[in-house]
Amino acid sequence: MQTKKFSYAKWGYIFSIPFVVAFLIFSLYPIIYTAVIGFTDLKGLGMTDIHFLTDDPFRNFKTVLSNPSFQTAFQNTVVMWVLNFIPQLGLALLLAAWFTDKRSYVKGQGFFKVVFYMPNIITAATVAILFKALFDYPMSPMNDLVISLGLADKPIQFLISKNVARAIVIFIQFWMWYGYTMVVLTSGILGISPEIFEAAVVDGANRWQTFWYVTIPNIKTILLFTFITSLIGGLNMFDIPKLFLLGGPDNATMTTSVFIYNQAFSGSYLYNRAAAASMIMFVIIVFLSSILFYLLRDKDEAQMKKASRRRAKAEKVAVKGGK
Repeated sequence: MQTKKFSYAKWGYIFSIPFVVAFLIFSLYPIIYTAVIGFTDLKGLGMTDIHFLTDDPFRNFKTVLSNPSFQTAFQNTVVMWVLNFIPQLGLALLLAAWFTDKRSYVKGQGFFKVVFYMPNIITAATVAILFKALFDYPMSPMNDLVISLGLADKPIQFLISKNVARAIVIFIQFWMWYGYTMVVLTSGILGISPEIFEAAVVDGANRWQTFWYVTIPNIKTILLFTFITSLIGGLNMFDIPKLFLLGGPDNATMTTSVFIYNQAFSGSYLYNRAAAASMIMFVIIVFLSSILFYLLRDKDEAQMKKASRRRAKAEKVAVKGGK
């Protein structure tokens, strides 16, 4: 008797159709359209005709790159991302190592993890309103605290200072995301074989040596994921700077995403320049991500692949020579 064979592979393709359709309509098409209008003169709400800039196709890109506001926004974006990501990663690594260390079991780990992760689930609008109220003028909890401690005789306008406003945004980004980074790194550490840690203990490694020479090398992939996702999120920072102080004061907290939003949906609706700025940031993110992939690659695996390619090439040469 012949038994009828069933193939379940087609169901995988069928169930993936909704995602593929949604991706094509809501992701791929907007990306391609954005790239196209960066080479056109599209601007204004009532404009329907699109004309390509045949005389100078990169005019919009040159205009954006030479725009002082874009340069300021890019500088703000990089500074705020770096200054919030470095302490964020350091604290997340410290907490992840603490929670996963078998030699110092922490009671109530689940409670602490929930508390640390909780800021990440609060909406950006809520956080922006919260910190705006904390540092408002003339009445705010921070002003009440400063006056009660005798540090000032009258209320302080915290949010008119560029450095203070930028520092608050940096702290908000750090506070909202260190818990998420901690959870990701913890999952990576828990994926390491316990035998490796046991061998390190037997060899007499202390906690710092175990963390630096065992944990870090074994979570390179997770670190790469953390770097890439933080890089993408940091260079696309929008919600907190926009909702907190609208990019102010004096563009001190304006990021590239806020600049793009202002170009596209404020004033003269310069869709072409907004699209050009978006593609510039896309190229920058791809370039920096490629550098991170190269720096955090598995060197041993890369050397093995090179050796394998050399052997295959040598075999081909030998076969041709034998003929």
